[in-house]
Amino acid sequence: MKRFLLTGLTMVAFAANSILNRFALADATIDPASFAALRVASGALVLWGLVALRQRKWALWSSSRPVGAVALATYMVGFSFAYISLGAAVGALILFGGVQVVMFAGALLARERIGAFKALGATIAFAGLVWLLWPSGGAAPDLTGAGLMIAAAVGWGIYSLRGRGSTDPTGDTAANFIFAVPLALFALCATLPATFSSTGIALAVTSGVVMSGFGYALWYSVLPRLPSATAAVAQLSVPIIAALGGIVLLGEALSLRFLISSALVLGGIAISLVPRRPDS
Repeated sequence: MKRFLLTGLTMVAFAANSILNRFALADATIDPASFAALRVASGALVLWGLVALRQRKWALWSSSRPVGAVALATYMVGFSFAYISLGAAVGALILFGGVQVVMFAGALLARERIGAFKALGATIAFAGLVWLLWPSGGAAPDLTGAGLMIAAAVGWGIYSLRGRGSTDPTGDTAANFIFAVPLALFALCATLPATFSSTGIALAVTSGVVMSGFGYALWYSVLPRLPSATAAVAQLSVPIIAALGGIVLLGEALSLRFLISSALVLGGIAISLVPRRPDS
């Protein structure tokens, strides 16, 4: 029961990033670059503190750090700018589905053996994203926002692929956050003047400290105790939680187009998790 509750709490934290970001930008309480910079900086501070409390040797720098930092910054900045025009639910679905497509592509490039269910599921999920993004009808999301969220998905997908072999995921995440701070600040300087208020700052710091810093640390503490399929299925709940939060807290409406796309994307990912039959 404890493991279930901690996993559920982590998924709520992941979904809350979409809700907080969208809420801050919808009310114009902060600009996207400032939100991203504050989120990365506050998350880095918390993760550094958590690593320091462990009182163990920590490698701040490694050969993989530049790629990790750039991928993380791409995710953070693209994520924030995408929510200028995307709703919380649509953004979470594009992000989540896009990450799965990137990771599937990474498996293909690495020449990993791909089972029939995984290939079928990835195809269905990709079709769901195409259906959502197809530029026809009033229900289609803003293409600029969708493109920025796809960039965020590519960043997070690469970050996840690079981190799969990490022996110290919390320490590596903290280091990547620290090195992503200058990149986020560069994005902020490139888009000056900045706009922010006390409410916007509070939302960004909450996203960084609670939802990103503590959220990622909690996820990595629970992840080793979860079967891979269970961990993947748990993440299917993130777009659904974001959708519910968008309806209740932001007054967003769900279109039939979004519902069909959600069914295809989440259903395709679920199919891809069916275990491959052992060779006879």
